[in-house]
Amino acid sequence: MWIYSGYTKLGAHLDVTKSIEAYEIFTPYWSDLLARVIGPLEIAGGLLLLLGIKLRWAGGVSIAVLAAFIVGLYSAYSRGLTIDCGCFNPGGSGDAQPGELLRAIVRDFGLIAVTAFMMWRPFRKYALYP
Repeated sequence: MWIYSGYTKLGAHLDVTKSIEAYEIFTPYWSDLLARVIGPLEIAGGLLLLLGIKLRWAGGVSIAVLAAFIVGLYSAYSRGLTIDCGCFNPGGSGDAQPGELLRAIVRDFGLIAVTAFMMWRPFRKYALYP
């Protein structure tokens, strides 16, 4: 998921910036900065998890990032914003549904549960260094 999410953000700097600004949390400067680094960082984190390099450390970072995403999603949801989360489609389609942010929150909690299980019981057979 991390690799695909990061890949969709590469080459779409303006769309990613627009998605981040839609949350009405960050200034334009911070939105621009986050848009530049988020895609490559998601890909790097996904590769660490996929290759089994430092699984527990990478899993912990993944959980922290997902928790930060949940805070941002909940902030937008609680303020009644109807926006595309920008997770896999930077810039959005422009026709976000009211429950989309809530579904993204539930999805991220599910990803936290899977990541926590992976950290608790890393599969060592194919991991390079758990």
